[in-house]
Amino acid sequence: MPADDPSATSEKIPHLAIVTTCAIGATLLQSLDQTIANVALPYMQGSFSASYDEITWVVTSYITAAAIMTAPVGWLASRFGRKPLYVVSIVGFTIASMLCGAAQSLGQIVLFRLVQGMFSASLVPLSQATLFDIYPHERRGFAMAIWGMGVMIGPIMGPTLGGYLTEWYNWRWVFYINLPFGTIAAAGLFAFLPNTEKQGSLRFDWLGFTVLSVGIGALQLMLDRGNNQDWFTSGEIIVSAVLAGLGLYLFVVHMIWAPRPLIRRELFHDLNFTVGLVMMFAVGTILVSSLTLMTPWLEVMSNYPVATAGLVMAPRGLGNLATILLSGRLATRMDPRYLVGSGIVLMCYSFWLMTGWTPDVSQREIVVAIVIQGAGLGFVFTSLQLLAFATLPISLRTEGASLFSLSRNVGAAIGVSITSSVLAHYSQAMHEIIGGAATPFNRALQTVPLLDPATPEGVATLDGIVNHQAQIVAYSNDYVLMIAATLPSLFLLLFMRHKRHGGAPAEQPVHVSE
Repeated sequence: MPADDPSATSEKIPHLAIVTTCAIGATLLQSLDQTIANVALPYMQGSFSASYDEITWVVTSYITAAAIMTAPVGWLASRFGRKPLYVVSIVGFTIASMLCGAAQSLGQIVLFRLVQGMFSASLVPLSQATLFDIYPHERRGFAMAIWGMGVMIGPIMGPTLGGYLTEWYNWRWVFYINLPFGTIAAAGLFAFLPNTEKQGSLRFDWLGFTVLSVGIGALQLMLDRGNNQDWFTSGEIIVSAVLAGLGLYLFVVHMIWAPRPLIRRELFHDLNFTVGLVMMFAVGTILVSSLTLMTPWLEVMSNYPVATAGLVMAPRGLGNLATILLSGRLATRMDPRYLVGSGIVLMCYSFWLMTGWTPDVSQREIVVAIVIQGAGLGFVFTSLQLLAFATLPISLRTEGASLFSLSRNVGAAIGVSITSSVLAHYSQAMHEIIGGAATPFNRALQTVPLLDPATPEGVATLDGIVNHQAQIVAYSNDYVLMIAATLPSLFLLLFMRHKRHGGAPAEQPVHVSE
């Protein structure tokens, strides 16, 4: 049966619901583990007697390994078959999760997180490609909607679930929780996912993989450690930047001229996919960074307890879920470009609302803004997938899905680093500007004893006030930056075309055996 045939109907795919559930479960496992361990880091730090810089490698090792191993997913699926790669990835991810939970030293958990990240790299692209292939054109909007729920909800649920598991049990359960879900997903896919044909004659592009790995790994390390190392004043960051630029440049040159590159040039012949890749990178820059800014705003600036802050942020997920499901139904009935454009406008509007926030902003205003933001992300995410893959040849879908995941993850890493750096820079700059008026010669301050700069108490109080106000302005500038990063994506929609009656370009389908 040609599972990759665009004309296939869902009735011809046996056990469609089971395969779909297991694929979404695998997606959720990977997206959840990107953030679930973050809240447990202080507890791990105590268990392993590690410094802050050392314990952050628990997160960095996972992200770096996943980023490096995302690129060869298409080749691995073609060489060994999608089903074996899928099942091995889930089993390896689950075993690595258990080893992380049982780790007895910092070195062990960093090593096991590295292995976990390597196995996790293929879960999201394989899930996307599988669902896109087993559903007919008229139901692909629904398929991408439920897949998008797994990708988008995981990072939102991660901190909350990780916090509860750590508080009720201990940090090891952040990893042990993967065992039942990984086992069920692997068993379901092993039993019911059809086999694709293997291309045993394919050769691996070791040169392309090596230079890409160096480029992505160095870029990830530069972004993760840049803010702590004061960026390009540090020799480590300069070396990482040079290696990142050189590795990525050599990879592009190699891809253009090599006869059989790791990532095929044909992917970029499809304008929809290429433009979609750029747009996904732009969306990735604000996907995680907006959450990263929201948490300290609520807990530090507005003095919300951790539990309350989590509840206030939850409506973003509700807005996201609602529009993911809605866009899944609408995307195959209308031009998806309108949905993507509406989502971008909604996201920019939410950031514009947030530029006017002060620490005493009401919960109602916060909830309204983040619901709008989540709704915008939901419209963009599902519809952009359909647009990007609508004209892509069937044989390139798995490779294209892995590139989309890589683009989103690199965009997220860059977005978090830039927004964090800009926040720190503007906080310092505004502290200098505002603090310039807080001098012993300011008569207005001299009339208030608690604010008199001539006394130690006055200096301490003024410094706290000035720092608070400086951070308010810095957050506002960050949200303006997010608008500037997102809004130009609207013009890229002019280069995409809408294919109304589905399918990829005509070609021989990839046959599968039951």
